[in-house]
Amino acid sequence: MLCAEVSLYPQKTTRASEIINASIEMLARENIDYSVGSLSTHLHGSEEEVWKGLRKMFEEASRSGEVSMVVTISNAVH
Repeated sequence: MLCAEVSLYPQKTTRASEIINASIEMLARENIDYSVGSLSTHLHGSEEEVWKGLRKMFEEASRSGEVSMVVTISNAVH
């Protein structure tokens, strides 16, 4: 099992919240277990699910332009 804490930072845009929300919505469409915090989103699941979720989030945000993504990954059980 993996846990990931991810923060997206869309660059050069006034639509940052919209881009971040669209990326989070992608997780729901992919049935990936996640929870949204005030500054980051937490993904939980198998290695395959978590990596897939991170990739989907980045791909979705990238559709709108430049984006930075900060991720902390842990295999520790919480």
